[in-house]
Amino acid sequence: MKLNTLVKTNYTKMRVGRGIGSGKGKTSGRGVKGQKSRSGVAIKSFEGGQMPLYRRLPKRGFKPLVKKNIAIINISDIEDFIKNKKIKAQDEISIKNLSLKKLIGKKYNKLKILGNGEIKEKLNIKANFISKSAKLKIEKAGGVINILK
Repeated sequence: MKLNTLVKTNYTKMRVGRGIGSGKGKTSGRGVKGQKSRSGVAIKSFEGGQMPLYRRLPKRGFKPLVKKNIAIINISDIEDFIKNKKIKAQDEISIKNLSLKKLIGKKYNKLKILGNGEIKEKLNIKANFISKSAKLKIEKAGGVINILK
Protein backbone atom coordinates (compact mmCIF):
# COMPACT_ATOMS: atom_id res chain seq x y z
CA MET A 1 0.00 0.00 0.00
CA LYS A 2 1.35 3.45 -0.93
CA LEU A 3 1.52 6.22 1.63
CA ASN A 4 -0.35 8.61 -0.64
CA THR A 5 -3.37 6.33 -0.97
CA LEU A 6 -4.46 6.56 2.67
CA VAL A 7 -8.23 6.69 3.14
CA LYS A 8 -9.51 10.21 3.59
CA THR A 9 -12.86 10.72 5.25
CA ASN A 10 -14.64 14.05 5.24
CA TYR A 11 -16.64 14.78 8.34
CA THR A 12 -19.16 17.59 8.46
CA LYS A 13 -18.70 20.04 11.32
CA MET A 14 -21.02 19.44 14.29
CA ARG A 15 -23.56 22.29 14.48
CA VAL A 16 -24.22 22.87 18.16
CA GLY A 17 -27.40 24.42 19.53
CA ARG A 18 -29.57 23.41 16.57
CA GLY A 19 -32.32 21.43 18.24
CA ILE A 20 -32.79 18.16 20.10
CA GLY A 21 -32.48 16.00 16.98
CA SER A 22 -28.94 17.14 16.24
CA GLY A 23 -27.50 15.46 19.31
CA LYS A 24 -25.97 18.74 20.50
CA GLY A 25 -29.04 20.83 21.19
CA LYS A 26 -30.21 22.88 24.19
CA THR A 27 -26.95 23.28 26.21
CA SER A 28 -24.69 22.40 23.25
CA GLY A 29 -22.69 19.81 25.17
CA ARG A 30 -21.60 22.31 27.84
CA GLY A 31 -23.56 20.86 30.73
CA VAL A 32 -25.86 22.96 32.90
CA LYS A 33 -25.05 26.41 34.33
CA GLY A 34 -21.70 27.37 35.85
CA GLN A 35 -18.70 29.35 34.62
CA LYS A 36 -17.64 26.88 31.94
CA SER A 37 -21.07 26.86 30.32
CA ARG A 38 -20.81 30.58 29.53
CA SER A 39 -19.12 31.92 26.42
CA GLY A 40 -15.86 33.86 26.54
CA VAL A 41 -14.70 32.38 29.85
CA ALA A 42 -11.27 30.83 30.22
CA ILE A 43 -9.86 29.65 33.51
CA LYS A 44 -6.16 29.85 32.82
CA SER A 45 -3.69 28.47 35.36
CA PHE A 46 -6.53 27.58 37.76
CA GLU A 47 -5.83 24.23 39.34
CA GLY A 48 -8.98 23.72 41.35
CA GLY A 49 -7.81 25.65 44.40
CA GLN A 50 -4.45 23.85 44.52
CA MET A 51 -1.47 26.19 44.64
CA PRO A 52 -0.70 26.93 40.95
CA LEU A 53 2.57 25.77 39.44
CA TYR A 54 3.85 29.29 38.77
CA ARG A 55 3.46 30.07 42.48
CA ARG A 56 4.92 26.77 43.70
CA LEU A 57 8.22 27.30 41.86
CA PRO A 58 10.80 29.67 43.38
CA LYS A 59 11.66 33.01 41.83
CA ARG A 60 14.86 32.92 39.80
CA GLY A 61 17.30 35.45 38.47
CA PHE A 62 17.88 39.11 39.12
CA LYS A 63 17.19 42.07 36.90
CA PRO A 64 19.20 45.11 37.95
CA LEU A 65 17.54 48.51 37.83
CA VAL A 66 20.68 50.14 36.44
CA LYS A 67 21.96 48.38 33.34
CA LYS A 68 25.64 48.51 32.51
CA ASN A 69 25.79 49.74 28.94
CA ILE A 70 29.26 48.56 27.99
CA ALA A 71 30.30 48.30 24.34
CA ILE A 72 32.57 45.27 23.89
CA ILE A 73 35.00 45.41 20.97
CA ASN A 74 37.71 42.92 20.03
CA ILE A 75 41.08 43.86 18.54
CA SER A 76 39.99 42.01 15.38
CA ASP A 77 37.01 44.41 15.09
CA ILE A 78 39.32 47.43 15.34
CA GLU A 79 41.58 45.88 12.67
CA ASP A 80 38.52 45.43 10.40
CA PHE A 81 37.48 49.07 10.95
CA ILE A 82 40.96 50.21 9.89
CA LYS A 83 41.04 47.89 6.85
CA ASN A 84 37.60 49.09 5.71
CA LYS A 85 38.73 52.73 6.25
CA LYS A 86 35.98 53.44 8.76
CA ILE A 87 38.61 54.76 11.16
CA LYS A 88 42.24 55.77 10.76
CA ALA A 89 45.02 54.06 12.69
CA GLN A 90 46.34 57.39 14.05
CA ASP A 91 42.87 58.46 15.34
CA GLU A 92 42.01 58.06 18.99
CA ILE A 93 39.76 55.06 19.56
CA SER A 94 37.24 56.04 22.24
CA ILE A 95 33.55 55.57 22.96
CA LYS A 96 32.87 59.11 21.71
CA ASN A 97 34.65 58.69 18.37
CA LEU A 98 33.19 55.23 17.70
CA SER A 99 29.64 56.46 18.33
CA LEU A 100 30.20 59.58 16.18
CA LYS A 101 31.27 57.36 13.27
CA LYS A 102 28.25 55.10 13.99
CA LEU A 103 30.36 52.00 14.60
CA ILE A 104 28.60 51.41 17.94
CA GLY A 105 25.16 52.47 19.17
CA LYS A 106 24.32 55.60 21.17
CA LYS A 107 23.11 53.62 24.19
CA TYR A 108 26.64 52.62 25.22
CA ASN A 109 28.45 54.80 27.74
CA LYS A 110 31.52 52.63 28.46
CA LEU A 111 34.02 50.79 26.28
CA LYS A 112 35.77 47.46 26.87
CA ILE A 113 38.55 46.15 24.60
CA LEU A 114 39.07 42.38 24.34
CA GLY A 115 42.10 40.60 22.92
CA ASN A 116 40.61 38.39 20.21
CA GLY A 117 42.58 38.83 16.97
CA GLU A 118 45.86 40.42 15.97
CA ILE A 119 46.84 44.07 15.52
CA LYS A 120 49.69 45.55 13.47
CA GLU A 121 49.11 49.32 13.70
CA LYS A 122 50.04 51.63 16.55
CA LEU A 123 46.79 52.55 18.24
CA ASN A 124 45.79 55.30 20.64
CA ILE A 125 43.03 53.79 22.76
CA LYS A 126 40.93 55.49 25.43
CA ALA A 127 38.73 52.85 27.14
CA ASN A 128 37.10 52.12 30.49
CA PHE A 129 38.18 48.47 30.61
CA ILE A 130 40.75 46.34 28.79
CA SER A 131 41.66 42.67 29.01
CA LYS A 132 45.23 41.54 29.77
CA SER A 133 45.68 39.90 26.37
CA ALA A 134 44.44 43.03 24.55
CA LYS A 135 46.79 45.23 26.60
CA LEU A 136 49.77 43.00 25.76
CA LYS A 137 48.97 42.93 22.03
CA ILE A 138 48.46 46.70 21.76
CA GLU A 139 51.65 47.50 23.71
CA LYS A 140 53.59 44.95 21.64
CA ALA A 141 52.46 46.77 18.47
CA GLY A 142 53.60 50.07 20.01
CA GLY A 143 50.19 51.47 20.88
CA VAL A 144 49.14 53.73 23.77
CA ILE A 145 46.36 52.84 26.21
CA ASN A 146 44.52 55.30 28.47
CA ILE A 147 42.18 53.68 30.97
CA LEU A 148 39.40 55.97 32.13
CA LYS A 149 38.05 55.90 35.66
